[in-house]
Amino acid sequence: MHIPDGYLSPLTCATMYAASAPWWWAALRRTRRKLPGRRGPQLALFAAFSFVIMMFNLPLPGGTTGHAVGMGIAAIVLGPWASLLAISFALTIQALFFGDGGITTLGANCFNMAIVGSFAAWGIYSLLSHGAAPESRRRVVAAALAGYGAINLSALLAAVEFGIQPMLFHDASGAPLYAPYPLRIAIPAMMLGHLTIAGIAEAVMCAGLFNYLRRNEPALLNIPSPPVIAPRATSGMWVTLAVALLLTPLGILAGGAAWGEWAAKDFSTVASRAQIASVSGATQLPASAPAGLARLSTLWTAPMPDYAPHRVIKSAAFGYLLSAMFGVGLILSATWIAQRLWLFANQRRTE
Repeated sequence: MHIPDGYLSPLTCATMYAASAPWWWAALRRTRRKLPGRRGPQLALFAAFSFVIMMFNLPLPGGTTGHAVGMGIAAIVLGPWASLLAISFALTIQALFFGDGGITTLGANCFNMAIVGSFAAWGIYSLLSHGAAPESRRRVVAAALAGYGAINLSALLAAVEFGIQPMLFHDASGAPLYAPYPLRIAIPAMMLGHLTIAGIAEAVMCAGLFNYLRRNEPALLNIPSPPVIAPRATSGMWVTLAVALLLTPLGILAGGAAWGEWAAKDFSTVASRAQIASVSGATQLPASAPAGLARLSTLWTAPMPDYAPHRVIKSAAFGYLLSAMFGVGLILSATWIAQRLWLFANQRRTE
């Protein structure tokens, strides 16, 4: 679901950046006054959690992979505006440092997962849990459906963005310039894995974490604490993040690329072409990577592509773990610096 550079035309990328920008601006305005308080660490926590959970690749039908995103639980705990920022931050770090998603397509990826995903999750949960008692099982079901609905809507948007490319952007001979998969191929290929495995993973994760927080730290969910539960000073979500971080090497056990995230070179090798065709409705692929895809795919080279610092670390599992630690550390450090700068600016204004 992380659309790479080259799969969307420059016009599509510019449109998606323009569509995302007002939401980013509104989210910053709505959350900036809360950053110096508890909201800042919570935003950092869920950005880091989303970053880590997206590193756990799951095998999908046909030999591709997918993953949960974490937008469901982030939206329920933080609200849609802060969740939007948290998921966008995680996606930005992935694109810049690890090549997971493109620079040109960052606006589209954020729109699909951070913006639409967060608001869809929040809306579904709010609608289905309305009027339910704090201990009601309906709240857990609502959380599961919020995660499931959000990730599948995000996947559908990505599929549509893929699918309109060959229809709108092709050369004089009709050959696609960017993503070569029409809507009739892109939508089934993308949705099959998300309606089944990835969607269920998001639902289970969201419901499980919601139930844990409801029982142990209901204040995070704005649920009154039952008399038998003493509020905790620290969030168990930090422990969850730490455990997930240590387990990230498991994320490379599922081999293969996610659908629509193949490198330009994969269009030129026999084995890769066969695998792409097998999960794309046996569609006829171009003889080589589409011209626009090949050109834009080299626009940015991430320092640690595919979460694998090969030049330094020989072990794939250890390199993957170090990449996860680096990404989480970067997210937490950047959030802390932003808090300090905001406090400093406020102090200067009051002097």
